[in-house]
Amino acid sequence: MSVTQEAGSVYALLADGTTVEIRPSAPADFDAVKAMYEAMSSDNIYLRFFNLSRQAAADEAQRTCRDAGPGRIALLAVSDGAVLGCASYYTLGELAKPGDQAGRGAVRTAEIAFAVADHMHHRGIATLLLEHLISFAVSRQIQAFSAEVLAENTAMLRVVTDAGLPVRRHYADGVIELTFPLPREDAGTALDTYLDAVAARERSSDAASLRPVFAPESVAVIGASRRPGTVGRAILDNIVTGGYRGRIYAVNPHAVAIGDVPCSPAVADLPEPPDLAVVAVPAAAVLDTVEQCGRRGVRSVVVITSGLDAAACAALLSACRRHGMRLVGPNCFGVAVPGIGLDATFAASHPRPGPVGVVSQSGGLGFALVDQLSRLGLGVSSFASVGNKLDVSSNDLLLWWEQDEVTKLAVLYIESFGNPRKFARTARRVGATMPVLTVHAGRSAAGQQAAASHTAAVATPLVSRQALFEQAGIIATPGLGELLDVTALLATQPVPAGRTVAIVSNVGGAGVLAADACTDLGLTVHHPREPASRQLGALLPGGAVTGPVDTTAAVSAADFRQCLELLAADPDVDAMIALVLPTAATGDLEASIAEADISVPVAAVVLNQPESVRLIDRPAGGQVPAFGFPEAAAAALARAARYGTWRAGPRGQVPDFPDLKAVQARALVREFLDGTPAGGWLPPDRSAVLLRCYGIPLTELTPVASEDAAVAAAAGGPVVLKADVDGVLHKTDAGAVQLDLRTEADVRAAYRSLASRFGDRLRRIGVQPMITGGTEIIIGVADDHMFGSLVVFGLGGVTTEVLGDHEARLTPLTDTDADALIHSIRSAPLLLGYRGAAAVDLHALRDVLLRVSRLADDLPEITDLDLNPVIARPDGVFAVDARIKVAPYQPRDPYLRMLR
Repeated sequence: MSVTQEAGSVYALLADGTTVEIRPSAPADFDAVKAMYEAMSSDNIYLRFFNLSRQAAADEAQRTCRDAGPGRIALLAVSDGAVLGCASYYTLGELAKPGDQAGRGAVRTAEIAFAVADHMHHRGIATLLLEHLISFAVSRQIQAFSAEVLAENTAMLRVVTDAGLPVRRHYADGVIELTFPLPREDAGTALDTYLDAVAARERSSDAASLRPVFAPESVAVIGASRRPGTVGRAILDNIVTGGYRGRIYAVNPHAVAIGDVPCSPAVADLPEPPDLAVVAVPAAAVLDTVEQCGRRGVRSVVVITSGLDAAACAALLSACRRHGMRLVGPNCFGVAVPGIGLDATFAASHPRPGPVGVVSQSGGLGFALVDQLSRLGLGVSSFASVGNKLDVSSNDLLLWWEQDEVTKLAVLYIESFGNPRKFARTARRVGATMPVLTVHAGRSAAGQQAAASHTAAVATPLVSRQALFEQAGIIATPGLGELLDVTALLATQPVPAGRTVAIVSNVGGAGVLAADACTDLGLTVHHPREPASRQLGALLPGGAVTGPVDTTAAVSAADFRQCLELLAADPDVDAMIALVLPTAATGDLEASIAEADISVPVAAVVLNQPESVRLIDRPAGGQVPAFGFPEAAAAALARAARYGTWRAGPRGQVPDFPDLKAVQARALVREFLDGTPAGGWLPPDRSAVLLRCYGIPLTELTPVASEDAAVAAAAGGPVVLKADVDGVLHKTDAGAVQLDLRTEADVRAAYRSLASRFGDRLRRIGVQPMITGGTEIIIGVADDHMFGSLVVFGLGGVTTEVLGDHEARLTPLTDTDADALIHSIRSAPLLLGYRGAAAVDLHALRDVLLRVSRLADDLPEITDLDLNPVIARPDGVFAVDARIKVAPYQPRDPYLRMLR
């Protein structure tokens, strides 16, 4: 995990969902830390210090509150000014691995220690502090922790052994020495095990903190008016008429009651601290209102109010953090949980309960989605309009839906990402059990920035988001209509097990259109074989049974149903599209579809229905989605099949490369930035060294200072001469490359030409062997500091931007990601063997992609990297040009448990 956890204050959730501040200690904390130790029982003093001396506690408080140094740090868990727990590490230096007498496998190790206030035991404080210590230590290249724990201190032993890391124990004289390695990006399964353990703890604590929002026992509306037609009054009325069974209060200084709901003049006068407060007051009053909520003990707030500037938003979030309240909004439309009758929104109608969870940054679009899902009869499990999402976001909703036992599909409308990497990991885990769907919002090119390299030119925000969605298995659609289509399909049908679709229609032309749409979308149209084709022929005289099946317009309802059941029983069929146009000559073909005994996913198309999508009830229970057009049904099935392929596929592993020289690479980047603090492009020789540190093959480039030296270096030709010119990034465009030089005369002429063309701007000329044959590709890295590093892959050379055949994935790449990347571009057949040509060395190509991914993950200072072109041939992969740009940057740990 190549991250930096800066020494600052953050807020995080304990196991029971309460909020604590995690921050480094300072000398000013001495009295508070000492007070925590002095309040500890004798038993806990003994377990912590191995003796009963109260002086040991005072000495430890003094040591804890020293300023942090290079080899030590102490973290505090604080709430309301009181220290609830502390944790620290002190480096021990380089320790040899067991059995390594020479110390060649020396590991930089630190000793850790913990203390938790007596009244805060069993609430997850020590575990949370340990995770934050790990994040600090990893960013400072500490590789392992050790701790000495009394054998009877079972609570502390559980903290370490349950952390999710492999622990080695050594027992002597009643003391257990624990040693465990810290998670690294190259640790593969070990890292995943740790992150999964962290995610499980986060899921539990996050759900506990959201219970007051989505399962409140009491709700107060602050700003509810006596006058109908206002936002606050509409929210209060919706809560009352929605059938909410909890306790309802209103706050209005000018009313005793609004309808049957009692009013309090101020938050402080409420008869109890409500679980949820909905704030609908003018912008100028929001901060004071939320502060009152915090002082009254309110557990969560939904701020409807808009118009808060950046400073007000920061103050609002700070107030919620100090008082331990979760915050939805501001600038939102509210929340709804139809299953418990809670409709804390100002929507025109109540949502229907159902299995679809909806979160939306746009309140209006969120209302529209909920209305459409209710119209369809699907309904929602819970809805949150998160607005400015200062706190509660789509990440939180995914965690809630994962455990609520109601939600079966997650639908998101997201315009921005606060923590894309954590979102991707969460969505990937959730998507393994329920479909996660979204709209590709904000696809405009207006937000793209001018790029100085080929890679950055293709690494647009859309590409970054698309990579995230692809790797996380998220079903992304270009618009709301398509989103509703695939939601209707997946909410009522099983996920397709493959991509072969049987098409049955009583309108031949509609079947043709469906077949075309399926083919365009990568689905395979089913062609019945014996005995199914013979049975269909007997059933449908005059019809077409080779696929798509045309029953003719005169088919009876019974025969249409039997046709569907015959095809569904074919083991080659993964899904079906049944297209019907009701006529006076046929029976009820819709009923045939609904009544058919079909186990595979089926999408109906009713060609004369006015709705774009609706649901047909099945007599035996369940529903069938009915679309208005063949293309819509095919698109929904294609997206569902793609999701099914992702869900059933292997997750892959991030490989370990024992030959890497990461320490040398970090030193090279650090040295360059010391001399160029603003960052910039590495010189070619340093780029080559950096790539060699990661085992990335770059064709040797020999620098020369004269014609004679160039001729000597070119012996054995053919060669290429490349000019390193100040200010020139794209050498070919600038005429800084001379190709296929075979004779001494060619080399001399090329050298003179380059020297003449660039004059004083010429830094050096390099001679490189000419790599012939193969396919030119580009492998690159771009980093937008939000999504993290992005590996870009595609057809390369000077036409890379013109052809635009690129795909991308976020780091770290697994072996599965690398394979998918190779096969994802349109030009993949050129790599796999086209028209009898030999395939390129796919193992070597995959290896380069994985090594580039590791380089980018280890060195987040790399903002741009271009290997272009890379020549892929059957005998290997050869990068012939490289450019690397670095800048002083360190990302925060994306997986650390902390609130936004």
